[in-house]
Amino acid sequence: MIFDDRFSVAPMMEWTDLHCRYFFRLISKYTVLYTEMITADAIIFGPRQKLLTFNREELPCVLQLGGSNPQNLAKAAKYGENYGYSQINLNIGCPSNRVQNGSFGACLMKEPYLVADCVKSIQDKCQIPVTIKCRIGVDQMDEEKGLDDFVDIVSEESVNIFIIHARKAILNGLSPKQNREIPPLNYNRVASLKKRRPDLKIIINGGINSISDGLALLQKDDFDGFMIGREAYKNPYILTSVDKDIFSKKKKTKTRYEIAMQMADYIDNFIKHEEGGVHSITRHILGLYNSLPGAKYWRQELSENARFSKNGDILRFATENIEKFINKKKSVLV
Repeated sequence: MIFDDRFSVAPMMEWTDLHCRYFFRLISKYTVLYTEMITADAIIFGPRQKLLTFNREELPCVLQLGGSNPQNLAKAAKYGENYGYSQINLNIGCPSNRVQNGSFGACLMKEPYLVADCVKSIQDKCQIPVTIKCRIGVDQMDEEKGLDDFVDIVSEESVNIFIIHARKAILNGLSPKQNREIPPLNYNRVASLKKRRPDLKIIINGGINSISDGLALLQKDDFDGFMIGREAYKNPYILTSVDKDIFSKKKKTKTRYEIAMQMADYIDNFIKHEEGGVHSITRHILGLYNSLPGAKYWRQELSENARFSKNGDILRFATENIEKFINKKKSVLV
């Protein structure tokens, strides 16, 4: 599947599940979406259907895999291809201890030939593209030679898309949260890689907190795309500008009310056919009304009562109330 990856929402553990991605797709039709990182072994030996099932509306959607065993990654990727995912992305950037203990994630930047073997094994089994998400380096790795060598070796296996978080990962001493904040951002390092390897598609990630900031990076011609993570999750309505401002698509912007009501219908349908509580869905949309009057009420209502709800009515109720509150505030100001 060929798609435009100038903008994507980052894979985020315990956040970007199928409900979250469906919600994002209601806001932006063309944004590229990613699954959470799923380990190859979990797909092979675990609840495969639960892990891989997704809504067709989510496409284009990329399956992000974690692992370091070439054969197991190939098996898991093939399952992903059969399920209909658009691409396979290898996580070579996660710095968590759990991932390190499994010998994958960011620590694999130190083993580019193993990563190349993993890519080749997947490509031998699958027809969909394989991409890499990594850092500019790990620990004491030289940011210049280390990153260049890694990209050069892995790209020999026909990988031409690299999503690069513009920070080093410090594997010992920093938590995953600290690794997102403490190592300094170095966009220039990623830009120099693009300049040296113009044949590759380089997508920048890390520290981008608005669509306008990402567009400013693209306009410098240093990068081919950008990725936003937590800001999109915390303030999802920023995605309303993506289709027009990035993909140049003429599309009516949905109101928050329309999005919430569509999610309520989604809840009704999901609860009817699948196991899972309403809270497993509403937890992803708490930021929809962020920065507006009544947003605190909205979050509280859904956080406290969704666990006891059997359908989407709790969302309809909260939405009607916050809209009334917003309109009342507007009428007072007028």
